[in-house]
Amino acid sequence: MTISQNPSFDTFQGLFNEAEFVYRHLGSNETKQADLLSAVGYKDMQSFINDTVPEPVRLHKELDLPVAMSEHAALAKLRTMADDITVNKSYIGQGYSPVRMPAVIQRNVLENPGWYTAYTPYQAEIAQGRLEALLNFQQVCIDLTGLELAGASLLDEATAAAEAMAMSKRVSKSKSTQYFVDERVYPQTLDVINTRAKYFGWDVVVGDFETAKSGDYFGALFQYVGVEGDVKDLTDVIAAVKKTRLTSVSSVIS
Repeated sequence: MTISQNPSFDTFQGLFNEAEFVYRHLGSNETKQADLLSAVGYKDMQSFINDTVPEPVRLHKELDLPVAMSEHAALAKLRTMADDITVNKSYIGQGYSPVRMPAVIQRNVLENPGWYTAYTPYQAEIAQGRLEALLNFQQVCIDLTGLELAGASLLDEATAAAEAMAMSKRVSKSKSTQYFVDERVYPQTLDVINTRAKYFGWDVVVGDFETAKSGDYFGALFQYVGVEGDVKDLTDVIAAVKKTRLTSVSSVIS
C-alpha cells in the first residue's frame, strides 16, 4: 500500500485534505516503506508479501470497498446511523440489568480523555487509564464487600469465572480434578466453565452451595447475587472450605 502525503491545496477542496485521516493512522509513505523494506532485504512490497503470507490465505483480487470518506464525513455518517438505533428495555434477566450512571462518573471517567489516551509516547493508548479505573473499581468492591481481595478485568463474567477456575487449579495443593460450581450461576457462565474444564480434563460438579463444604474439590465458584436474584450468606460455607486445601472463588455481581 502506498499513500501520498502531498495533498494539493491549489483549490478550496484541497483544504479538506481527504487523505489526512489515512496516513495519520497508517503512518507510512512511499519513502518510509522503501526504507523499511530495504532494512529487511526486499526491493518492493509484493516480494515481501510473497515470502511472508501463505498462498492459501491470500485474496487475489481487490477488496470491494466503497470510496473512502474523510474523517469528518465518516463521523457524520456514524452519528446518523446511531440516531436510527432504537433503545428498548431489556427483560432478559440472567445477570443483565440496567444501571444508573452517575453524572460524575460519566463526565470524569468515561468522558475524560485522561483515562483513555496515552500520557507517554510508549504507552498503549488505553492501558494506563484502564489500569487505574480497574484498580479503583477493585478498591470499591473491597470496601463494599469487606473482602480482603478483589480482582477486576475487561473480561466478560463467564470468561473471568473460567480463568478463576484455572487459577484455582494452579494455586491449590489439592490433587483433585473436580471443581465445584454453585447451581445458582448464570447459564452462560456455566457453559464457558464446562468448555474450559473439558479440555483440561477436569470435572465440573454443580450443586447447592452448601454441599461445597463436604466435597473433594480443588476449587469452588459461588454466585452472588444468584440467578433468581437471591442473596445467600456465604460466610459459613467460605469459612468451612478455607479449613480444607480448597481454593474458594466468589463471583460477585454488582
